[in-house]
Amino acid sequence: MKLGIIGVGHIGKTLALTLSAAGHEVNVANSRGPETIDTDVLATGAKAVTVQQAVLDKDAIILSIPLNRIPEIAPLLAGVSDETVVIDTSNYYPGRDNKIDSIEAGQVESLWVQEQLERPVAKAWNAIGSDSFAKKGKPAESPDRIAIPIAADREMDRKVTIALVSDTGFDAFDADSLADSWRQQPGAPVYGTDLTLKEIEAAIDTAERERLPKRRDLAVAAFQERLGDATTNPDADYGVRLSRVLYM
Repeated sequence: MKLGIIGVGHIGKTLALTLSAAGHEVNVANSRGPETIDTDVLATGAKAVTVQQAVLDKDAIILSIPLNRIPEIAPLLAGVSDETVVIDTSNYYPGRDNKIDSIEAGQVESLWVQEQLERPVAKAWNAIGSDSFAKKGKPAESPDRIAIPIAADREMDRKVTIALVSDTGFDAFDADSLADSWRQQPGAPVYGTDLTLKEIEAAIDTAERERLPKRRDLAVAAFQERLGDATTNPDADYGVRLSRVLYM
């Protein structure tokens, strides 16, 4: 497939490396220009381009940017065909994203994203820690392969997203519609806990929507206490242990 990835942070870099290694034609872009993209992001064949080129004639576009920057992308996607699958990887963290009133009032994060972009989106890769994503991918059929929940409303979006998740080294768990995607938001039992397909199936319906924000904020506070800031990502083992204690 012809893929565009906007954002080359922790998640975006791994997406670029794994999806190009899997044989996809991958263009990557950031807000500062292709010349600023590190060569290690391009090590398996991805090409650094402008954001305009990243969305041109693509089968799928993956947004790997902070949630509060989603509205900036809307004009860029206005001319993109409805047949192009758009996948969002973001999560809402009020300390980083500034408070968004509708999400604070209970709107599902993915529905807010879809509302800003005014087009269908799928949700994936938001419920795995960046260190786990970079280090724990395994071939298909591996018995202990970690699963990643995905959500979408259109069948075409669902099929493409499931296939791409597998190509990054993880099983895809179909978590149903975007309206149900709150179950994979920060604070939910399947968020950052590195579960297999069977384990996610058992855990996903145990999510308690009203408790997610408090659990999310407890995790942020714990990360800050351990790491000293709000920007450094925890190592995979610590992040998973903490998420399992707080969320499950």
